[in-house]
Amino acid sequence: MHGTFFYLTHPQVQIDPDIPVPDWGLSETGRGRAALAAQLPALQAVARVYSSAERKAVETAAIIAGTSGVPVFELPRTHENDRSATGFLPPDEFEAVADAFFASPSESVRGWERAADAQARIVAETADAIHQALVQDILMVGHGAVGTLLYCHLAGLAISRRHDQPAGGGNLFAYQPAARRMLHPWKPVETLA
Repeated sequence: MHGTFFYLTHPQVQIDPDIPVPDWGLSETGRGRAALAAQLPALQAVARVYSSAERKAVETAAIIAGTSGVPVFELPRTHENDRSATGFLPPDEFEAVADAFFASPSESVRGWERAADAQARIVAETADAIHQALVQDILMVGHGAVGTLLYCHLAGLAISRRHDQPAGGGNLFAYQPAARRMLHPWKPVETLA
């Protein structure tokens, strides 16, 4: 039997510029979309759920694990790329800086963690979970930027924002480690229901 490694990005969050981004929780829309993800047959069959320690990822993982009855294990070093140098940025400014982050992976953009470093970190921190997916289905709940960096690594692609998840979070990719191939690229959970 071959397993599948699923990576799910947390869906929409409650944005509050006065709260540190890692402490943001899911919005009502995000909770609804996480509940939809929990109903996906593929995710109901996972043997384990791993999660970043950021609140929005933990909340998403708990909703899915609560439906399937499997344990959740936090992997704190799978957090989103470190953007603490700028903190909250208005959407247009954030998108411009994110574009630069992906376009120049070996450079720090405005003090953000370099994309190359974030990729090395997420690849190392998910290696055991991906190895477990050789024989059982595993879910990792995380974030868009580092998820895209992991996707690029697993798919053998250069770091590029063109491989980024669709807007809004709540997107899933599936990778089969035994065959070393992507089963599908990023897809919004609604398209998989």
